[in-house]
Amino acid sequence: MRKITSMTMLVSLVLLVLNSIVLYVVPEGRVAYWADWRFWGLTKTEWGDQHVTIGFLFIAAGLLHLYYNWAAIKNYMKNRLKEIRVFTLPFNVGLLVTVLVSVMTYFHVPPVNLILELGAHFKEAGAEKYGEPPYGHAELSSLKMFSKKEGIDLDGAMALLRQKGLEFRGPEQTLLAISQDNGMTPQQVYMVIKPAARELETPPAGGAPSFPDEPKPGFGRKTLEQVCAELQLEYATVAQGLQAKGLTVEAGKTVHEIAEASGKEPMEIFEAMRAVVVGE
Repeated sequence: MRKITSMTMLVSLVLLVLNSIVLYVVPEGRVAYWADWRFWGLTKTEWGDQHVTIGFLFIAAGLLHLYYNWAAIKNYMKNRLKEIRVFTLPFNVGLLVTVLVSVMTYFHVPPVNLILELGAHFKEAGAEKYGEPPYGHAELSSLKMFSKKEGIDLDGAMALLRQKGLEFRGPEQTLLAISQDNGMTPQQVYMVIKPAARELETPPAGGAPSFPDEPKPGFGRKTLEQVCAELQLEYATVAQGLQAKGLTVEAGKTVHEIAEASGKEPMEIFEAMRAVVVGE
């Protein structure tokens, strides 16, 4: 049983490391679900499930290993006088290293923060490669709701789906279900119906400019210039307005970087932009 326990620990550790690496580089959930991201045939959710169950197996095997090797562990906890002491030198070093890494992680101190930044880089690269959804969990919206939110003509969207030979049961079916029925990703379904989008209405002269109620996914990773271009706003006007509110704005900086330099959160930058545009 000792050998089985040790081998189970070894195999589960290898799988746990593999799961951890995959989940470290996987795109953000909203991106993974939108693009139906897979690795070795498994989705992000399935890799997460594997990580949880294999993790529990490793814990169970670890407890058994602890039980079978308790005598050896007790020897590690003995001092030179052969007395059992919990806070021996090896234990103290192990505890110190663990606490140190935890504290450095909390405060984002180098070199630990480099691990976090590298993970964020992988996720940003994934978002650029696979594309962001229009909003969080857009794939779970019905065709009717999605079209309404994105300003797409519903009848035109359904006509485009039929034109492409895609099967769907009606406007109440979700984009995810439509994509699964046709062997596609939700993102690909969106690209089919996107041409049915209605033209943005320009506000009447003297009327209040339009501005969204909430930012789209990936707002913090975009530069202020990119955000202004998407919202059809004049960058110079927005930048000057933000600077007038005491925010540090530099060309080419992302919203997250602007927020960090200004001691704010990205959502506060969005609200400040809204105030500048609509005059709140």
